[in-house]
Amino acid sequence: MGNTIPALQFALEGLTLQQQVISNNVANASTPGFLASNVSFESSLANALAGGGQATPSVATSNAPVGLNGNNVSLSTELVALEKNAMAYQAVSNQLTTQFQILSGSMGGQF
Repeated sequence: MGNTIPALQFALEGLTLQQQVISNNVANASTPGFLASNVSFESSLANALAGGGQATPSVATSNAPVGLNGNNVSLSTELVALEKNAMAYQAVSNQLTTQFQILSGSMGGQF
């Protein structure tokens, strides 16, 4: 269980940041000149788990094509990303709950 709980915690933090960025993109879908952002944390987490280093999420500007008003937010893409993110958050949260139940059971609590 050594790295499992910290990895799940980092995943929840990354998914939370991703939700905030997606929400900001949706809120600015009609703002002229606004460029969408993306969050990347999965590869950083995989590298940290493989090499024992520190994982850090990163936020970058999207390279999606820009429309006539200089905005590159695709509302349909953002809404799909928001739903995928919510499902991933729920899955990681469930896994973290399971890890804590296992930990509690191993200390004499109930499974």
